Amino acid sequence: MKKMRRNLKIGVSGVRGVVGETLSPALAADFAASFGGFTGRGVVIVGRDTRPSGVMMENAVAAGLLASGAHVLLAGIVPTPTLQILVRHYDAAGAVAITASHNPAEWNALKFIDSSAFFLTESGMNALLDTYNQPQDDFVKESAYRGIGEIRDAFRIHAERIRQAVDREAIREAHLKVAVDCCNGVGALYSREFLESLGCEVVTIFDETDGIFRRSPEPVAANLTGLAGTVTEHACDIGFAQDPDGDRISLVDERGNALGEQYSILIPALRVLERTPGPVVANVQTTKSLGDLAARFSVPVFYSKVGEVNVAEEMRVRGAVFGAEGGSGGVLWSGIHPCRDSFSAMALTLEALALHRKRVSELMAEMPRYSSAVRKLPCGAEEASAALHALALRYEERKPSRIDGVRIEFEDSWVLVRPSNTEPMIRIYAESARGMENADALAETFLRELETLIGESAGNLS
Repeated sequence: MKKMRRNLKIGVSGVRGVVGETLSPALAADFAASFGGFTGRGVVIVGRDTRPSGVMMENAVAAGLLASGAHVLLAGIVPTPTLQILVRHYDAAGAVAITASHNPAEWNALKFIDSSAFFLTESGMNALLDTYNQPQDDFVKESAYRGIGEIRDAFRIHAERIRQAVDREAIREAHLKVAVDCCNGVGALYSREFLESLGCEVVTIFDETDGIFRRSPEPVAANLTGLAGTVTEHACDIGFAQDPDGDRISLVDERGNALGEQYSILIPALRVLERTPGPVVANVQTTKSLGDLAARFSVPVFYSKVGEVNVAEEMRVRGAVFGAEGGSGGVLWSGIHPCRDSFSAMALTLEALALHRKRVSELMAEMPRYSSAVRKLPCGAEEASAALHALALRYEERKPSRIDGVRIEFEDSWVLVRPSNTEPMIRIYAESARGMENADALAETFLRELETLIGESAGNLS
């Protein structure tokens, strides 16, 4: 059995770590070889973001896949959603995305996509780990190597699918001026040309393609001061912020106000529901505003665990037209592919602005708004499990969701209490329609309740 390195993160988000510490080319090649066997030694597509370590990891992954007998197609630097679309387009056995998404530059990761063009689920990752932990004695002989090919202009397939799905003429006639913060990631190669093809005038920042991030890569409001200034300086109609692999989106309105990840999903959701009213899926950490918006169209909202793959899987089960990862600015549109996709999100947002003939701030003024607060409580896994069970029993009359932690709905607010996947603590998320003071009070109330429940649990154990 292989020895797993400490602090190497393995789960539905793939295998990720700090390059040169927990993530090495040898480890990447080993996992790639296991994945090649796991997929049945078919065609596997490999793509990456702009991180300097990407070339090294790409070569390691290609070597591992070749050793397993897979046929490798290199897509080069492409958005992660592009890879998922390519799997379906080429009827491939799978794909490997080499990207640590919003993590700092020193991180990288391997994210595994199966033949259905979805990321591996928890059970899929467990099966891959089983393969990885077996002795690797089934490498093919040199005569059986299947070679490496290239997919040139891979993003064109993705972009054309979006262009065909939206009203390009309406967007073109609106003469929209757009600012894009590319985060020195894949957007630096593709966003300007994509938006110009929709008829927009485009201003880009952080558009160097060297993968050296000139702002923190997570597109949260606090990191978007450069984009906000660009929007106001150039009198843009909207600002879009991407993360390094182009799957997350965050919006800035025409006044330079960052909407935040939770509210950046709402205009794309509005446009999808106007087009095709149907079920919506969101993870349990998503704003109640999305549920209120869905109620306008008399469509249900179903909740999933946190994690894109969980939202996508629930979309498949429910036949959903739209999915959301509110906490990460994730927009999943089944009209293109149920995956987080900043390019689909940008096109839907522009289409909404064009057809409604309203500014971003005007559209957002029509959306239900909530204030949110977050608290953290250090807590071990065993204590957290006992406390959450007790909390769910205490609020049993409100039928709390136990999909991922405990989410309790009130008339005009909600609370999510959820153990962290990465740290020994419980996170408390509270959202209220009655302002920030009420959201803070709600979060504090549940913090105190949890402290009491953990204390009682510890007393019982002693």
